[in-house]
Amino acid sequence: MLATADETRGLEAVGRIDIGQTGFCTGTLIAPDRVLTAAHCLYDNATGKPYPVSAFRFMAGLRNGRAAAYRGVRRAMAHPDYDFSAADRAVRVTYDLALLQLDQPIRLPSLPPFAAGGDPLKGESVAILSYGIDRSEAPSLENNCQILGRQPGVFVMSCLVEFGSSGAPVFQMRDGKPAIVSVVSAKAEMDGRPVALGATLEQPLAELEVAFAQGDGQFRTVAKGLGFGAGRSDGTGPGGAKFLKP
Repeated sequence: MLATADETRGLEAVGRIDIGQTGFCTGTLIAPDRVLTAAHCLYDNATGKPYPVSAFRFMAGLRNGRAAAYRGVRRAMAHPDYDFSAADRAVRVTYDLALLQLDQPIRLPSLPPFAAGGDPLKGESVAILSYGIDRSEAPSLENNCQILGRQPGVFVMSCLVEFGSSGAPVFQMRDGKPAIVSVVSAKAEMDGRPVALGATLEQPLAELEVAFAQGDGQFRTVAKGLGFGAGRSDGTGPGGAKFLKP
């Protein structure tokens, strides 16, 4: 359900990433000039090619047509091991992380960047704040999702996600503050119920940040592939979860 302004107070560093005229993802400020999102958000699902960075616009804390800050993007990079064309979609989830470098830093006291936390354990509660296809003008906060299971590099969560939720932060309270412990990658089904899949964050994010610091933001050359919810697989993913088309 849509979150009220009071419920999302302190979470305004989460925002909507508009992608040209084609759609949007969710992203989170993790440094004054960097936004964390899902790697597949960087690619055109119809062609398999990366969007130009000029297509992206980050709107922090967007609610009812107004954002706390608006920024363009000057550089973007997916995790170096992410392959948009990989046939095994579970493998794609494992590295479905990307960083966007903003054209200007956001240095507002009301928008402190979020830190990454350690991996949550099976059975622990997490929360997701995301924009979605039917709630694009205000975020939805889903509290008390559970970590249902974990396979190498992937969490299975009892959260409901839709188009636009890609890249959304998965939060868990650490030392009294929300920390990002995963990023939403895909919607799936397990035992007849909808679940969300997200990458484990700690090691892959560290690898991505190293590559980002050393690289020039160029994308890997990829072939056509499937994006979030863009197809149905007859195979199963992590923990027996079957990928779904929303």
